[in-house]
Amino acid sequence: MQELHDAPLAPLTTFRLGGPATRLVTAATDAEVVAAVREADAGGTPLLIVGGGSNLVIGDKGFEGTALRIATRGHDITGTRLELAAGEVWSDAVARTVAAGLAGVECLAGIPGSAGATPIQNVGAYGQEVSSTITEVVAYDRRAGETVALTNEECAFAYRHSRFKADPERYVVLRVRFELEDADGLSAPLKYAETARALGVGPGDRVPLADARDTVLKLRAGKGMVLDAEDHDTWSAGSFFTNPILTDADFAAFHARVKERLGDGAEPPAYPADEGHTKTSAAWLIDKAGFTKGYGSGPARISTKHTLALTNRGAATTEDLLALAREVVAGVRETFGVTLVNEPVMVGVGL
Repeated sequence: MQELHDAPLAPLTTFRLGGPATRLVTAATDAEVVAAVREADAGGTPLLIVGGGSNLVIGDKGFEGTALRIATRGHDITGTRLELAAGEVWSDAVARTVAAGLAGVECLAGIPGSAGATPIQNVGAYGQEVSSTITEVVAYDRRAGETVALTNEECAFAYRHSRFKADPERYVVLRVRFELEDADGLSAPLKYAETARALGVGPGDRVPLADARDTVLKLRAGKGMVLDAEDHDTWSAGSFFTNPILTDADFAAFHARVKERLGDGAEPPAYPADEGHTKTSAAWLIDKAGFTKGYGSGPARISTKHTLALTNRGAATTEDLLALAREVVAGVRETFGVTLVNEPVMVGVGL
């Protein structure tokens, strides 16, 4: 294992923000990951898990404890089964499944970060979520002191949520296993209207796998959601806020507020969620509350390509970013009575 002290963490995140860690350990095997976790737990040392860094907001003071960077590698495709080490680059893994002619994650192309983070957040985009294809997650259970394999059901997946996110101090993901589909080179049925439109087909249709992946990559790039060191619109964590899921009563109150603020002809986005709930669009809320693309005058601003991304224009601090996020949350709450929830994990800071 590689070990550094007073190590900068900002370069390990897509925001490029945050102070140093007291100690940074890089683990290249599952055994090294488990050994580092056990050492920290035995000594009562705070532990921060770092994968691809695409979902972290680290405070300017950094992290007092051990930051464990998971750099494990390994992938295996056998038939329609895929297994990934936690440290595998997710976008590369998606490309491999497309090359192998397997459907199920092709619309998750271009999402930054590591494979081990995908079940934690139940990563999803363009009509797909990893929970639809994950069969098993192998993780180190810090409470039990052993490596366990959790079935899909045991992962308790929900919208941008899971058992791992609900109990972040308990599990460290080591491997993720998927069951994909051999559809003769075609994608899974397209569920996202924007993707279907871009491909010139209807929702529910299938298209060649490579076409689906390439189209999603183009759509994401147009919104600044594909990493590019030269493009500050991609110095972000992607979507900073989750789409609100409201009870029927709360949605009715929100709907009335929209009519009051925007006029009788205004209709907010509405998508069926769990029974008695409706999901609406965080991007729509942000835009209609007056926080349009490029909003801000400081070093942290809303992306010029997508209102849901908060960005570091190159010289921001974490506090600059948080000030912008708090302004957006307060403005949306005042305008529509809906409180936005951050999607990235906050380390040493909060909204």
